[in-house]
Amino acid sequence: MRTSEPIAVATNDSPQSQAAVRWAARRAASAGLPLIILYVVDDRWVAEPIPWTGVLLEKAEELVETAAGRVRGTVPVEVTTKVLEGGIGDSLRKYSSKVSMLVVGSGAAHLGGSLTDRALHVAAAAKCPVAVVEMDDLEGRSGILVGVDGSEESTQAVAFAAAEADREGQEVTVLYAFTGPNRWVKAGLPSSSLAELVVEEEQIVLSETVAGLREDYPDLVVHKIMETRKEPAAALVGAAAAAQLLVLGSRGRGGFKRLLLGSTAHGVLTHLPCPTVITPIQRMKHKK
Repeated sequence: MRTSEPIAVATNDSPQSQAAVRWAARRAASAGLPLIILYVVDDRWVAEPIPWTGVLLEKAEELVETAAGRVRGTVPVEVTTKVLEGGIGDSLRKYSSKVSMLVVGSGAAHLGGSLTDRALHVAAAAKCPVAVVEMDDLEGRSGILVGVDGSEESTQAVAFAAAEADREGQEVTVLYAFTGPNRWVKAGLPSSSLAELVVEEEQIVLSETVAGLREDYPDLVVHKIMETRKEPAAALVGAAAAAQLLVLGSRGRGGFKRLLLGSTAHGVLTHLPCPTVITPIQRMKHKK
């Protein structure tokens, strides 16, 4: 998954944003890519230019330069800055077409979880992979976890995770979680034969999902996990507790096609276990 396009990170100088900038800088250095630090001046509420619009832009420039100053010299990466104007989510969505990855910080805690609605919007709508970062101290963590369900979107997530693991010298774990047999047995349907048949069929799906990895990455260590007791989001959050990175497709095979962010990705992002990358569906060619 080679690219020459830069990595962009959006910041508002919150602690989560500062963690995102540090993580993005290390990721860009590792991949040999330049880093762009973004700030969006949300001017949607301004009907026409006002005397202190220039002040807002000036403060924004100061903010991104301060953020850049914190990482320049700490990692070998070219750092530039840019200030965007407009709605934050929409501005970042549009800018995502120019970069190989967009990194955002998780929001402050709230009743629905630990991620702001704005970050969810970016993860759902971006045209490139989106990394959502809450903390960047990954000491003691290892491995890359990727969630799959047999969908084309999750196949793309596996390809992304394998490329990341190969470059970083990490092992990759492919997790497939579903709770079908348990529900059916509880509902009074035939137990052993049906459950075993379903699990066997889904084991085939899991094996097919990782089938090409050995050919593409002969030295990559790949682990496979099938979880039949927990809901997918809960299984992924638990399994990623000690991981360096979690990778998900933006929507799985069970999602409504009109939804850009599936329920599993939404559930994981609202209980963020580690830096998490959502791979997009916009660039994929779907079979008819």
